Amino acid sequence: MPSFDEALQRAGEFGRFQRRVFLLLCLTGVTFAFLFVGVVFLGSRPDRYWCRGPSAAALAERCGWSPEEEWNRTAPASPGPASPEGRGDGRCQRYLLEAANASAAPGALSCADPLAAFPNRSAPLVQCRDGWRYAQAHSTIVSEFDLVCVNAWMLDLTQAILNLGFLAGAFTLGYAADRYGRIVIYLLSCFGVGVTGVVVAFAPNFPVFVIFRFLQGVFKGTWMTCYVIVTEIVGSKQRRIVGIVIQMFFTLGIIILPGIAYFIPNWQGIQLAITLPNFLFLLYYWVVPESPRWLITRKKGDKALKILRSIAKCNGKYLSPNYSEITVTDEEVSNPSFVDLVRTPQMRKCTLILMFAWFTSAVVYQGLVMRLGIIGGNLYIDFFISGVVELPGALLILLTIERFGRRLPFAASNVVAGVACLVTAFLPEGIPWLRTTVATLGRLGITMAFEIVYLVNSELYPTTLRNFGVSLCSGLCDFGGIIAPFLLFRLAAIWLELPLIIFGTLASVCGALVMLLPETKGIALPETVDDVEKLSSPHSCKCGRKKKPQVSSSHL
Repeated sequence: MPSFDEALQRAGEFGRFQRRVFLLLCLTGVTFAFLFVGVVFLGSRPDRYWCRGPSAAALAERCGWSPEEEWNRTAPASPGPASPEGRGDGRCQRYLLEAANASAAPGALSCADPLAAFPNRSAPLVQCRDGWRYAQAHSTIVSEFDLVCVNAWMLDLTQAILNLGFLAGAFTLGYAADRYGRIVIYLLSCFGVGVTGVVVAFAPNFPVFVIFRFLQGVFKGTWMTCYVIVTEIVGSKQRRIVGIVIQMFFTLGIIILPGIAYFIPNWQGIQLAITLPNFLFLLYYWVVPESPRWLITRKKGDKALKILRSIAKCNGKYLSPNYSEITVTDEEVSNPSFVDLVRTPQMRKCTLILMFAWFTSAVVYQGLVMRLGIIGGNLYIDFFISGVVELPGALLILLTIERFGRRLPFAASNVVAGVACLVTAFLPEGIPWLRTTVATLGRLGITMAFEIVYLVNSELYPTTLRNFGVSLCSGLCDFGGIIAPFLLFRLAAIWLELPLIIFGTLASVCGALVMLLPETKGIALPETVDDVEKLSSPHSCKCGRKKKPQVSSSHL
């Protein structure tokens, strides 16, 4: 009785059908990148903004000042009163110009020098309560909701709440995808991301913005479902290619995003531009079928067989009538739970190590991306270059994981990232070219590690637990994303390079731990927990040999 992998080989492991589905689902990676790092442009903090009181606003209107003139004449120096050394931006304080109006005749404030109405040109200072004036070409959520001064932490909250949504979606919708079907939950996710994203764009206040940004994260938390669908309909030899290329589309999204943000003058337009494409994915209902591998585990063999025959026909193959009988075990149709991921020794080890790997990848990757905003420079150019740097990572993975397996490149990329972060932290600022080179190696290393963990995670879990297991482990990625903004900015306030030391330590430890994982090069996707337990040990010489189907696996 042939196994599913044998039937898939007969129908075509990576023919025209798989290539079409693969390309369509890859586009999800582009929109996920938009959402994942979009806050860099949605929440770009202007270089210059100042507190604007009612008297300053009235004076600016009466005198016909430009924003530059208003800033020069009414914004206090920083810190304290105006000083000859130079004018500050008056971000969190303003002059109490009303005090002059109270003691002098109306219009006593001069358009040429408003402070002349005060003794020694020294006006009293008060904390900003009446709003800010922003000197910037593009509007952002910072200027929309005044996320500055005492409210500056709320900008970090917007990214943390999005990652919290990713985490909630990974647990809830990830579980639902294993129970109710991959494609159904995928389509629900796309619809949810689109609707909540539109509400975010027109949010009337910050609480509404945060609530629906969280919900957008919940629905996008199942983006891994499209990755699982692809890996379940291709052969083991093609999984390495599709796993890496789908990540390249994420990088493509990072490269495209600066261009979108540059040409759209307001954050609402950017939000709509990165949200509306999700509605187009609903058309996949007619072109992307349910995973036949999943259907078999749910005792829907007739539907799985129908899809397999469609795959064979599209690929120019023929599936003989011998591929007609479908049998499954009780274990394969059981509903997944967290206990299943830690019940046996091999599953427990894989789950814990993969959780740490996801967490480390998220903290280091997001930390290095957001660090671009701390070190200054042209945001659009720097962000574009940071995306281009990731492209060689995909090529290096394709060149190494089939020759050396999964574990060694996985470990090496983490170690390179860790060492690069540690070295960069202690390099003198007088040699910027060397700091940039080493930092680029770190970004390249963590990008490779981030891409490999997707592949390894999907290859180490059986079919009935694959979507739930990948979603659960990647939930630690979301947890890392929650703390990354606060970790970066709070530690950087103590010492700018301190976050790099934390990042370097995490990545180096992760590089050592992943060497304990079993090798999955050339091995068929496991169907049951028993299959996972029988995977070769880290030091076994069996890696690279095709695993024979187990009796407990799904069969046709």
